[in-house]
Amino acid sequence: MAVRNADISVRRGEVIAITGQSGSGKSSLLYCLAGVLPVARGEVRFDGRVLGALDDEELSALRRERFGFVFQYGELLPELTVEENTALPLRLAGQRKGEALATAGAVLSRLGLGELRQRRPSQVSGGQSQRVAVARALVHQPAVVFADEPTGSLDSANATAVLEEFLTLARSQGTAVVLVTHDADVAGRADTHYRMRDGMLAPFTRDAS
Repeated sequence: MAVRNADISVRRGEVIAITGQSGSGKSSLLYCLAGVLPVARGEVRFDGRVLGALDDEELSALRRERFGFVFQYGELLPELTVEENTALPLRLAGQRKGEALATAGAVLSRLGLGELRQRRPSQVSGGQSQRVAVARALVHQPAVVFADEPTGSLDSANATAVLEEFLTLARSQGTAVVLVTHDADVAGRADTHYRMRDGMLAPFTRDAS
């Protein structure tokens, strides 16, 4: 679904939820904001820089260093431990292994996962795996985290716990969160709520649901 005439601003530390039916364009909008998909008209700016004006190397560096990502199924690398998965953004940014692992371990401990550091993704539960994905997205203290249905694969109890930890840690770091979800309860935790319909973005109102 194409995104049309979307106008959205994200402030530091703000949590924005985007809801809408499947195929409404909400994931496309998320990936445009993250610089993963190019925009045919208009522009996406981050800290005064137009994403469309950056070359591939500059855009990759921006996504690696200033953005974080959380997806529905975690997308952990199976050959790495929980701690190594969490430390990956720091390692890609050139941080030494020992320092990166120490930082990753501290974030995992904040999320109640310290005892799982040496396990592989296949050795943890779905809820634990998603917590690890949250830790990985936030370990380098990004300016923005883009989350695409981050609790969609979890049962309600795990979804609530993961979301609570995610938003608490993000807000404590001053990290903005742009969250795509179909769950009204998840969207209700956001500071700002938009709804997508047929590629169009509008502030959420009760009578629009």
